[in-house]
Amino acid sequence: MTPKITIYEIAKAAGVGIGTVSRVLNNHPNVTPETRAKVKEVVMRMHYQPHTYAQRLARRHSQTISAIIPFFTNYFFVEILRGVQEEITSLGYDLMLFGVNNISQVESKFALSLQRGRVDGILFFSMKLPDRIVPRLREAGIPVVLIDSYYPKLDSISVANIDGAYDATNYLINLGYQRIGMINALLMSAPAAERLQGYRRALESNGIRYAADLVKTGVNTKQDGFNREAGYEAMMEFIKMGAEMPEAFFVSSDIQALGAIAALLENGFRVPEDVSMVGFDDIELASHVGLTTMRQPMYQMGQMAVERLAARLSDPGLEVIHKTFLPELVVRGTCRRAKVSAG
Repeated sequence: MTPKITIYEIAKAAGVGIGTVSRVLNNHPNVTPETRAKVKEVVMRMHYQPHTYAQRLARRHSQTISAIIPFFTNYFFVEILRGVQEEITSLGYDLMLFGVNNISQVESKFALSLQRGRVDGILFFSMKLPDRIVPRLREAGIPVVLIDSYYPKLDSISVANIDGAYDATNYLINLGYQRIGMINALLMSAPAAERLQGYRRALESNGIRYAADLVKTGVNTKQDGFNREAGYEAMMEFIKMGAEMPEAFFVSSDIQALGAIAALLENGFRVPEDVSMVGFDDIELASHVGLTTMRQPMYQMGQMAVERLAARLSDPGLEVIHKTFLPELVVRGTCRRAKVSAG
């Protein structure tokens, strides 16, 4: 087996230092044309194949971006990651994923990302950024873009959850419903807390009293309650209310809405003939079941986050931006006008 040629052998044959060889291989401008030509001739003659990792270390960039993200199985994150991966690939970067099961693990994942030379930038998803991490980020000089989260001094890409929940609930009110239930996730999740705010605001702005017993969360807490089982469990609790059960629901995610619909169908309810429902996200499955929902541009959010990170890598002095998308109501087949009671 032919031994692998090293950068040291290239430098010796060309009569230059290994730093010069590294600059030539990485197209650094500070090399004379004559030296560049001599090194390239030796590289071709000796059939040298530079080791990718060594090349990256030589130019002090890893060409890798890390994503610190909770709940890989959540459809919301899967869609965003599609956009992230597409854009990262087009820019020639690699993606390193760090899964977080709970908020206590966030600092350790940042510590891994901040190890010298490991990543060039970090994408941080859907969790509160601990204040004590920010000075370490500045010291390391590694840019961070937040997705579905916010910190005043860092770039962020997010969705107007309050406005989206308001529009969803208001849509049901405009269809004639006054008693509207909400299936929510755990309030430790910022999107869940914000969507509850939007639901309450829509009720109160239309003169409808908020009733805490009309908001339920399933006991299945994986993915902060944004899962099919939690939606099923919450709807089963509503069904136990009998005649007091609402005839319309705003559900804080599409995947929960799918579980809620399954519970309704199992118990003889029809959608939308008996119960109307609006979800949130517009995941791919939503169109297959005809779910009316609030669409978030998840794929575009992932793309934009990577674009912003790349821009900040090129120019660290850029002004901080906070881009907020307004969810769009997508009307399908799970809503109908409220039945008018006979006078």
